[in-house]
Amino acid sequence: MGLPGAIYVGGFSEAWIGIGLLIGTYLNWKIVAHRLRRYSQACGDSITIPDFICNRFRDKTGISRIIAALIILVFFTFYTASGFVSCAKLFTTTFGVPEHIAALGGMSGYTLCLWIGAVVVVSYTLMGGYMAVCWTDFIQGALMFIAIVLVPAIVVCNAGGFASTVDALNEINPYLQSLFTNASTAKAAGFIGLASCMAWGLGYFGMPHILVRFMSIGNPAEVKGSRRIAMSWVTISLGAAVVIGLVFHLYLKQHGLTLADVGGDPEKCFMIMINGIFSSGFIARVFAGILLSAIMAAIMSTADSQLLVSASSFTNDFYKIVLKKNASNRELLVVSRFAVGAVALVAIILAMNTQSEFFKVVMKMVSFAWGGFGASFGPLILLALFWRRVNLVGAVSGMVVGATTCFVWKFALADYAAQYPIFGLYELAPGFLLSFAVTVLVSLLTAKPSKEITDEFDSVRAQFQD
Repeated sequence: MGLPGAIYVGGFSEAWIGIGLLIGTYLNWKIVAHRLRRYSQACGDSITIPDFICNRFRDKTGISRIIAALIILVFFTFYTASGFVSCAKLFTTTFGVPEHIAALGGMSGYTLCLWIGAVVVVSYTLMGGYMAVCWTDFIQGALMFIAIVLVPAIVVCNAGGFASTVDALNEINPYLQSLFTNASTAKAAGFIGLASCMAWGLGYFGMPHILVRFMSIGNPAEVKGSRRIAMSWVTISLGAAVVIGLVFHLYLKQHGLTLADVGGDPEKCFMIMINGIFSSGFIARVFAGILLSAIMAAIMSTADSQLLVSASSFTNDFYKIVLKKNASNRELLVVSRFAVGAVALVAIILAMNTQSEFFKVVMKMVSFAWGGFGASFGPLILLALFWRRVNLVGAVSGMVVGATTCFVWKFALADYAAQYPIFGLYELAPGFLLSFAVTVLVSLLTAKPSKEITDEFDSVRAQFQD
């Protein structure tokens, strides 16, 4: 929902986000997946990112685990809130909940839909677990794949084919298909804009819900085949998302509509096109329901992973370490479920803040959470896997600097972007660079890692040299 909306507003120049994500996906699979799988197994068979960081640096104090767990909880709360906002937008667009019905519960139609979506996501996350999420993600991914390719293909066919679509888009706005000019402002994207879009690729190196999948791969030999599947999926889905944002202009023109006529929210473009294309007849409406459920699948396949990783981090990396070290497995299960509910509740409260532009736009929340994770964990994961000299003090310093930079840059410095353009740069870029620099600098200025740590590093590295 976020990327097509951004493409609709800014045109093809926003496709640099997709290009950055495509490059980041490939590099993450190519240089991180296999090594992290083997290293996490060597480090006490770590099952979470905080677990890996703590074991990698032999942190007996547990401070790195606690900080990592808190970062995960904070940024995943924003990320989960974006999923719940997506649910609310989906349900309000699809069902059009009458305000008098919602008023019976003392809430608006948007808020009612927000709660319904959150309950659906949380309920099925609690009933399943990690393997359930993996299987449902596979099925949901297949459904998403069909929907995101089929809908723009129909619009293009209705326009008379690819060439006719290109011509029609040029008539609507000559800058819509420009890689270097923003369609809404007719101004060159500039270095800051392009760098911000490309910086999205850096986020992949620090995404806990992605990295934990690498750690859980049954056989390291499966990484290569998995990378090919992942790259095929990402290339097609990102390309289709870009096309959806572009052809929504054409769809509105074909039906004599403006964005204001359909609610004024560009992030609903995919849903609006589905409802419009499959609007006649019972069979068409059933098919529309299937395609709309693909959007819910996209939301759920992301939100369930976020909730599970958040709960796992709180339970294993905070509760068990700080509050009750001798907790039984049954108690940890109860605490984990409580954590899922708690994170979801805070996310709902954030998503209900419809007066804030930040909490109304899915892309803004996603970009902030994405940036926070990329800046906090990305540099550390890369250095932990490839640099022998990095130590615990450097790791902790880098995580704190990365997370803090994202908050300060987003909510304080970005306000000065009009006066100082550098502050318009996506917070992930400065956060990543500062985190990387601080981790290296502090590691060099403090004691070297112990022989036990360096021997383990050499042992893992030797596996890739044989």
